Formats: sequence, structure tokens, C-alpha cells
Amino acid sequence: MPSFDVVSEIEITEVRNAVENSTRELATRFDFRGKEASFSLAGEVVTVKAEDDFQINQMLDILRANLVRRNVDTKAMDIDEKPTHSGKTFSSNVKFKQGIEPLVAKSLVKEIKASKIKVQVAIQGEKLRVTGKKRDDLQATMALIRASDNEQPFQFDNFRD
Repeated sequence: MPSFDVVSEIEITEVRNAVENSTRELATRFDFRGKEASFSLAGEVVTVKAEDDFQINQMLDILRANLVRRNVDTKAMDIDEKPTHSGKTFSSNVKFKQGIEPLVAKSLVKEIKASKIKVQVAIQGEKLRVTGKKRDDLQATMALIRASDNEQPFQFDNFRD
């Protein structure tokens, strides 16, 4: 029986490269000359520090642009609501979503079942396994998942006949 897995993963090496490129770009920007501003990556969290909160937004735009260049989906970014103010600097943390959360998985299963496509969906930890008799049904399910309005990017792995 044909099957595939739905996962939500990002390449952390690509994120690291994007952070390094953003740091280089920050050094060449005229509006950040003489300012205390930096990007740092620890695990899967990017910390953005600057002297003003509007500079944080500019730096996030720089980071987004570099992530797009490195083919990392920006839907995976989970940015703090408000920058944290400590001393004379503002900082904001950007976390990257890895794996499908249980609530998102349940809503995806519900959406697939409501579409009446003849496939079975099973939640397996942080991924979904979709099986069906016909390859066309699986491709229709992929199209449905791509079209769904979730705040998370999805990839399809282990497509088997």
C-alpha cells in the first residue's frame, strides 16, 4: 500500500548560514554603524539584540531575507511578541518550529477526513503517516495539506509504493 510521512523540519545548518550572512550584512549597513546590534544562534534559537526596538524589526527583516535565500521557510519562525528591554539594549528571541504539534496534527487529520479522500492518517509522534490504495489519492492529500492554512511548513518524506 502506498504511503508517505508528513513532517515539519528545518535545516539548522541553513539557519546557521543565514545568521552568519545576516551578521555580515549588518556590518555593512550604514544605519547600524556605531550601534550595538548582533545576531546569535544557540541551539535552535536566534537571539537578536539592538539598541532600539525599531532596529529589532529591521534586523528581523534582514534575517527573513537571508532565510529565504537559504530556502528555509519563514513560517517556521516563532518570534517573541515584544522585544525584551534590559539595560540599554532590546532583545528578541526567534525559535524555529520542529515537528508537528499535537493540536496541529489533530486539525490536519480532521481536515483530511472531512475532504473524503480515501486515505488513512495516523499520528506517529511528531509526524503523520498517510496511507492509501491509490497514488492519486496520496497526491490529492499532499495538495490539500499544501493548501491548508497552517502557521507551519510541511514536507513529505518516505513516499513508498
